[in-house]
Amino acid sequence: MKVDILHIADCPTWQAAVEELRAALDATSHGGVNINPILVESADQATQLPFAGSPTIVIDGIDLFPSDDRSDDMACRIYWTTSGLKGHPKRGSSRTRV
Repeated sequence: MKVDILHIADCPTWQAAVEELRAALDATSHGGVNINPILVESADQATQLPFAGSPTIVIDGIDLFPSDDRSDDMACRIYWTTSGLKGHPKRGSSRTRV
């Protein structure tokens, strides 16, 4: 399993997304999987990735929170959570089964 977190340099929530994802993986049989942070540095690079804003969590090439919002904008992403809009998803809120 390949796990990537696509983020921009100025994103204030990408590290919290890594922590939430690490906790979720550790709670399953995937605890030993590496999480690869990938710094998205340009709009050109963003168009080559399944980037939908920072952070985007991608497992085996699939965005865990798919939408029609792929973007080459170097901007933060907003997620719906049980406690309202947040800058990163909360554990258990994925719409995709991996």
